[in-house]
Amino acid sequence: MVNVTINNTPIQVEEGTSILDAAKLVGIHIPTLCFLKDINEIGACRACIVEVEGIDRLVTACDNVVSEGMVIHTDTTRVREARKTNLELLLSQHRVNCPSCFRNGTCQLQKVASTLRISDTLSFKTEFPEDKWNDKLPIIRDESKCIKCYRCVSVCQKVQSLGIWDMVGTGAHTTVGVSNHRSLEDADCAFCGQCITHCPTNALHTRDDTEAIIGVNGVMDDKDKITVVQVAPAVRAAWGEEFGLSPEVATEKRLAAALRRVGFDYVFDTNFSADLTIMEEGTEFLERIKHPEGKKFPMFTSCCPGWVRFLKSQYPDMVDQLSTAKSPQQMFGAVTKSYFAEKIGVDPENIVCVSIMPCTTKKAELDIPSINDAKEGCKDVDFSLTTREMCRMIKADQIDVAALPEEDFDSPLGTGTGAAVIFGTTGGVMEAALRTCYYVLTGENPNADETFKAVRALGSDKPWIEAEYNVGGITVKAAVVNGLGNARRLIRALRRGEVEYQFVEVMACPGGCVGGGGQPIHYNEERAAERGQVLYNYDSANTLRFSHENPEIKAIYADYLGEPCGEKSHHLLHTDHHAWTMPEPPVYDEDVVH
Repeated sequence: MVNVTINNTPIQVEEGTSILDAAKLVGIHIPTLCFLKDINEIGACRACIVEVEGIDRLVTACDNVVSEGMVIHTDTTRVREARKTNLELLLSQHRVNCPSCFRNGTCQLQKVASTLRISDTLSFKTEFPEDKWNDKLPIIRDESKCIKCYRCVSVCQKVQSLGIWDMVGTGAHTTVGVSNHRSLEDADCAFCGQCITHCPTNALHTRDDTEAIIGVNGVMDDKDKITVVQVAPAVRAAWGEEFGLSPEVATEKRLAAALRRVGFDYVFDTNFSADLTIMEEGTEFLERIKHPEGKKFPMFTSCCPGWVRFLKSQYPDMVDQLSTAKSPQQMFGAVTKSYFAEKIGVDPENIVCVSIMPCTTKKAELDIPSINDAKEGCKDVDFSLTTREMCRMIKADQIDVAALPEEDFDSPLGTGTGAAVIFGTTGGVMEAALRTCYYVLTGENPNADETFKAVRALGSDKPWIEAEYNVGGITVKAAVVNGLGNARRLIRALRRGEVEYQFVEVMACPGGCVGGGGQPIHYNEERAAERGQVLYNYDSANTLRFSHENPEIKAIYADYLGEPCGEKSHHLLHTDHHAWTMPEPPVYDEDVVH
């Protein structure tokens, strides 16, 4: 322990504690922009500078540790003026259009600037180059908003292990760009969006598709079109954050009511197609494990498109180990443009299918030609909106969501089980699949709360978790991993023969979909754990806990699909991962997570 004094307050802290953390212990907030604990601690923005007695220059609090007898001042005139000057320099190279910016209200630069009495006479006349980024991609970069904080670079390198972003240019022209002189469309980007959620400004943001739906000449203005919206499991765990509402108020049924007020004709639940995914993927896994001849193991889940992109680009020789089952988003689109279209007697071309997802990669997934099978020339899912985009639509219509009554999802694609809702958190897909596999092999349901609890990975500090089960006489060795850096570590262990599994669940984003790149943004707050608990609460409260017990799933197989992995379901609900290509990554040392 060392003794230090911060703003005349003596305190004893552990040796090695940063000045930033020491200040927090006595209730003193030091502003930061570039700081990301354990990932980006480089003092680049200079917003956290403090004065230390005995040192002439001001020092950064995020990357300097306390020492015995240190006397620190965070509120002197010198500190305040230096911070103010540093912020003004950043703002002088920043396009200030806060009222129309997507990050208005959640921008850390805006927040810090508002506390430092930035002069209203400051002139913002910097000329910015025209952006030449492909606006068809899910991720857009706006150089005029970049403050060179390096957070996107560090997250992509250290957490996701892809190294898509890097500092490019020299001198005054230094900025963030795609590494190795590539364009983003030619890079091996997974489009996971973690760079977006960790950007403190709007320099990186998601392509906005709301205008195509509610804007002038949007699909809602076309009276000949029927608009159908599906809501992913993880969305219900986070959407209330945008409105300052607790999970007890921001329920899934209140969200259904809000989407009806926005103007959608049918409001369905992606939980339905998550259950459908379990029926298809679980059946596929059982067939592989019962007849392993010529099969490669483990079988990987395929519901996360960011993970699929990662595997196709980084380890293309392992693509055959992916389940051929489509993601719940795409399964939903397929049955909407076939089964549902027939039920209501409408041409699929007159149905506009919109998905609300916690994910940015979903915007790319729906454009894969080989994944659209309901009707030739017709996309199964027309638009994929992030949780943030959905909330902007609700706000645009001035809807007081807290005052709305709770309303059920529509039928026949609106019923989901507890197994489906936990799809949104890491380990949820594995647990849901094992619940149904257990039933198929034994004829009995397992204990939904206890039997497969070991695969719940949320909150684990391990790169991945593993569990072994004896299910109906068959040994299943399973693993669950989230975050692409951890996925790379697991694959390397598999390829070296250090571990062996039959079934592996992979989610691209840390924490799974609840921590997705399309979720509400909170500076330096990781909310995946608490959002995941919301989903487990939904599971526990659901009267249906198993995908095979969903009455609407039973109905669609009885009336339309036939059987899981049958001819019709294989055509509509499965895909060929080899039918499209990914850019190849740069060559790196395989022993280094770059």
